[in-house]
Amino acid sequence: MELWFTENHSEGARFSIKIKEHIHSEKSKFQQIDFFDSYEFGRFFTLDGYVMVTEKDEFIYHDMIAHAPMATNPNIKNVLIIGGGDGGSVRELTRYSSIEKIDMVEIDERVVRCCQKYLPITASKLEDRRVNLYFEDGVKFVENKENIYDLIIVDSTDPIGPGEGLFTTEFYKNCYKALTNNGILINQNESPYYPFNAREMKRSHKKIKSIFPLSKIYQFHMPTYGSGHWLFGFASKGIDPIKDFKPKEWLKLGLKTKYYNIDIHKGAFALPTYVQEMLKNLED
Repeated sequence: MELWFTENHSEGARFSIKIKEHIHSEKSKFQQIDFFDSYEFGRFFTLDGYVMVTEKDEFIYHDMIAHAPMATNPNIKNVLIIGGGDGGSVRELTRYSSIEKIDMVEIDERVVRCCQKYLPITASKLEDRRVNLYFEDGVKFVENKENIYDLIIVDSTDPIGPGEGLFTTEFYKNCYKALTNNGILINQNESPYYPFNAREMKRSHKKIKSIFPLSKIYQFHMPTYGSGHWLFGFASKGIDPIKDFKPKEWLKLGLKTKYYNIDIHKGAFALPTYVQEMLKNLED
């Protein structure tokens, strides 16, 4: 008997993974958590039926969310990660000895504890001495904080359920205040392809653009996410990911990456025409 996990990408499209075993399932206070072993993608976990991380392609997402801002501003010392319970963003950032502190705020402690047990490929650095874990609402955590962080990464799920508050104007305004003058905000910015994701992508970008002097979009290709075409947002009070990019300084660090490189960094901000047109015609 064959076992398959299936995720609905849209009303007319589904994505399926053949699985060896369903190894863990639980309902936390916030969401349904499941872990599977598969033939094609190794171990992976889902929240409320949506793929979050797989062993085979997680490096793409985590390379692009972490190294793009670090190569733009190598002087980042204090970091806030909101979400990111699998630990992959923390893992990549702990590779920089220049970073002094990483605060990670995850609303669902069970996600973190389960990933530490079942997905050590991403959760292996959560016990680094520079990492402080907070199990609380990231929206409230960032309130009333000013001029603290050089980098804020919003490593969120889709804007439904626990992740909904991480896509609001008020939240982005609080992130702006919490950043230093050269601070950078990176946010998970959905996909431009399917209508639901595209709508949320445009809404997020419009909100951030109204708050930050500089707001750009960059792309990456994620096989297990809806359509495979996914985006991050890059916002700051002035630092530019292309004009202020420090490729020579980044290369001197000697970091070995599987997806990110200095050519990908520059090319990722060159968006397809249909995405450019979406961003020109932003709607509420």
